[in-house]
Amino acid sequence: MAVAGAEPRAPWASKAEESRGRLYPEPGGDARSAFRRDADRIIHSSAFRRLAYKTQVFAHHEGDHYRTRLTHTLEVVQVARSIARALGLDEDLSEALALAHDLGHPPFAHAGERVLDACMATYGGFDHNAQSLRVVTRLENRYPDFDGLNLSWEVHEGIVKHNGPQQGALPHAVAVHAERQDLWLWSWPSAEAQVAAIADDIAYDVHDLDDGLRAGLFGTEELTVLPLVGGIIAGIEERWPAMDRARFIHELGRRMITALINDVVAETRRRIAIARPADADAIRRLGAPMVGFSEATAQAERAVKAFLFPHMYRHPRVMSEMEAAGDVVRDLFRRYMADTSALPEEWRASVEGRAEAARARRIADFLAGQTDRYALAEYARLFDRAPELR
Repeated sequence: MAVAGAEPRAPWASKAEESRGRLYPEPGGDARSAFRRDADRIIHSSAFRRLAYKTQVFAHHEGDHYRTRLTHTLEVVQVARSIARALGLDEDLSEALALAHDLGHPPFAHAGERVLDACMATYGGFDHNAQSLRVVTRLENRYPDFDGLNLSWEVHEGIVKHNGPQQGALPHAVAVHAERQDLWLWSWPSAEAQVAAIADDIAYDVHDLDDGLRAGLFGTEELTVLPLVGGIIAGIEERWPAMDRARFIHELGRRMITALINDVVAETRRRIAIARPADADAIRRLGAPMVGFSEATAQAERAVKAFLFPHMYRHPRVMSEMEAAGDVVRDLFRRYMADTSALPEEWRASVEGRAEAARARRIADFLAGQTDRYALAEYARLFDRAPELR
């Protein structure tokens, strides 16, 4: 992948040796940096493994060649590390944030999240970014001295600010955590966190086009009118007029990723040259994102999203499947709330005797942690029937 040459460590990069630390102090002596340890802890977490069986757009039974939450996450990691390296940032921090960004996603993609948020409307709502924070600070129970993964301040900050500063009413998990740790919710996050966020956009734009083409939801001829995409298609057709479809789709995605990464690197360098931030905190205080697309590419990227919304995310085939999947989440939530004996023993013990709102939050934790196939198995167990997700 052609990316403009990597820079030495930038003065405005996050530095593991200057981290604001962890909620629970730990002894040193590890040969790894703090951010490398964070990334490794996420990789070894249960929540990370479960991403393998959570929907990206197509449910896992649709076929082995479509993206899951896990494969999407790994693609985000690759893009984030490429950008971070070119900009002289801490690659391990960008990787940790890319690895963590979807840990809180419930089964069945955004359909599952919408339904779970509606179920939790009177109990503080549900937001998958906030749930990712809850996973790494409370729900992963692997260590004898604390709940969660005890990640660095900079990772918690980046998870919370995946979409920028937190303004207005805070998601429940963020509001609760803010009582324990000041994450500068008013500011932009580190440059590494901004890299992970834009890598998420790049990865899902490109792989959703790829999956949509392979699934036959639309054809390459429909993409020729899109800025950036149309030019890439023309270039491929000119050089390889008889290329087979599978190779064509791969080459389109490869060229798009390269173009988007190179644009982010060039535009971010341009902004840095103007702002001249002295250190990582100067990035946080700028009042605007430092990492981003140029205006022309930003417009092209928005056009890709605008195309995917009706042609893929709202395609009748996808909508039918996701509506049925949403019913699974809704029915499971209602059943668990009405009859806590329906919960597995360890989860039943954690909700017994709790007030209604606290019970609902724990049930949301349980549901959000389920994979697609586990949710379907639970549905079959509790309702003695299986929904048809086709």
